[in-house]
Amino acid sequence: MADRAGWDAMQEADDEFEPPPPGSTLWPPLLDLAACLRFYSRLPVPPLPGEAGAHGPPDFRTAPRMLPIAGLVIALPAALALLGGLGLGLGPYLAATLAALAATLVTGALHEDGLADVADGFGGGSDAARRLDIMRDSRIGAYGTAALILAYGLRIGALATLADRAGWRAALVLLLAAAVSRTAALWPMLALPPARPGGSSHAVGRPTPATHALAWALCLALFLAGGLLGLPWIGLALAGLLAALSAWTMSRMAERLIGGQTGDVIGACQQIAEIAVLLAMLIALPR
Repeated sequence: MADRAGWDAMQEADDEFEPPPPGSTLWPPLLDLAACLRFYSRLPVPPLPGEAGAHGPPDFRTAPRMLPIAGLVIALPAALALLGGLGLGLGPYLAATLAALAATLVTGALHEDGLADVADGFGGGSDAARRLDIMRDSRIGAYGTAALILAYGLRIGALATLADRAGWRAALVLLLAAAVSRTAALWPMLALPPARPGGSSHAVGRPTPATHALAWALCLALFLAGGLLGLPWIGLALAGLLAALSAWTMSRMAERLIGGQTGDVIGACQQIAEIAVLLAMLIALPR
């Protein structure tokens, strides 16, 4: 399985969250952006001047306000791979596959790991305790394997069809999907308590309603930019609706099956929301 250090910091830390000490005079959102990039990707983001706590988990009470922008940066190599593949004449399917490869390398399969664990736990556990035990197991089972195959198939297939119908604008959709899906995946953290009391998301805090609202406001600005660049408005509206609906649905499932949220649930939520955005845009684009 992939490197789970990011989510494990949320799931297994035993200490209550303590915000990093002040000391940096940099613009706070810039610090939040750097923290999100480090946590959600393997991009080499060095400590910023005067930044404290650069090597620990971010303060999720405020850092996710910059998550949509971090999502754009994280998805940029995948978007460039898609455009490069199309420009070299490889065709939509191979170009979309290269984009999926680039995205996986940049994130270290962080969210895919969560999806596989949730599929194994939710599908194979008989009660909440057993489901949580399965989700903590680094081995992958039949449910997790099936979930990964289906998720990659849907993402690559949808992106390839988008590239066939919309050309370079498919890269815009990919960037938007990365930003919106990560923002939608904040909902379980906001709505649910940790499923493992005393050793879970206490390590990083929980997004405040203001943080969550600001992240969605940035997504709205990105939607407006996408519309001005030629993406269909009805597709953008449907993408936001389906991303939010998928996050709400996953949260309800997690509440019913394990009594709360974990980092794996958040990762699975991102994957489902990303697929929802891609399919929504595909529905709206003319054949």
